[in-house]
Amino acid sequence: MKALVLGGLGFIGGHVVESLLAAGHSVRILDRASGSSRLPETSADVVYGDFRDKSTLYEAMSDVDVIYHLISTTVPSTSNLDPVEDVRGNLLPTLDLLSCMVDLGVKKVVYLSSGGTVYGIPKSLPIPESHPLRPQCSYGVVKLAIENYLQMFQDLHGIDSVILRAANPYGERQGHLGVQGIVNTFMMRLHEGSSVQIWGDGSVVRDYLYVGDLAKLCVVAGEKDVSGVFNAGSGRGVSILDIVRSIEAVSGESLTVDFLPARNFDIPEVILDIAKVQNEMGWSPEFGLEDGLKRTWAWIRQER
Repeated sequence: MKALVLGGLGFIGGHVVESLLAAGHSVRILDRASGSSRLPETSADVVYGDFRDKSTLYEAMSDVDVIYHLISTTVPSTSNLDPVEDVRGNLLPTLDLLSCMVDLGVKKVVYLSSGGTVYGIPKSLPIPESHPLRPQCSYGVVKLAIENYLQMFQDLHGIDSVILRAANPYGERQGHLGVQGIVNTFMMRLHEGSSVQIWGDGSVVRDYLYVGDLAKLCVVAGEKDVSGVFNAGSGRGVSILDIVRSIEAVSGESLTVDFLPARNFDIPEVILDIAKVQNEMGWSPEFGLEDGLKRTWAWIRQER
């Protein structure tokens, strides 16, 4: 299998590239600049450019079997500040991508959607893929719109799409600027001796997935003759305060926490039902939270 990984020099993309290569596949990466790479030296073919440029897309997509669309130009916490830019930076380029796939005859795409935002406030837990879709932020609205276009192009043009509604990924090489990814942000600030900030009282519950497990699922999604929407999580909910306690247990150090006012767009609790992906793809996460945190903490200490 020859795969094109859009965003292959980023956090999740780098792990997907490594997993694809380890499985014996040929890999090409499309990403904006070498300076943004979190990926160690790789044998993958790298094309530098913006996926919003159609000519770059055509060049990168030649002779590939499957495309991994892992790029997002926004994050949930800030997407509502400029919904137009969210559409311009994510939805419109994805439509160009799908048009290029039709032109070049590429028949499969694996898309990383969001299990934490597309469902909105849960009516039941854990959340199955059949749950009503009521996103509360532009990030989730655009992710859902892309899902719908993927399904439309599958119906009209025979492009198989595997949509992975991912939980909160964490692990080695994730950014730590505090915009997204509390595990790595909290660990980095602990290592630097800084305090951490929590919006609200820390009771918000999320489903956390170790990035190595997510990367292996992406590989399986590309390899198998399967399409449709799948939750990608641990199936377990953990509060932010529990994350703090777990980081303290793994590191043997204490975090200083500053509590800030709660945000109105934060969903109180998100836990994903992963029965469908377990049954149809034979995938289950290998790493529990403690093991994933140990790996992440070891990497942070080594890097710093």
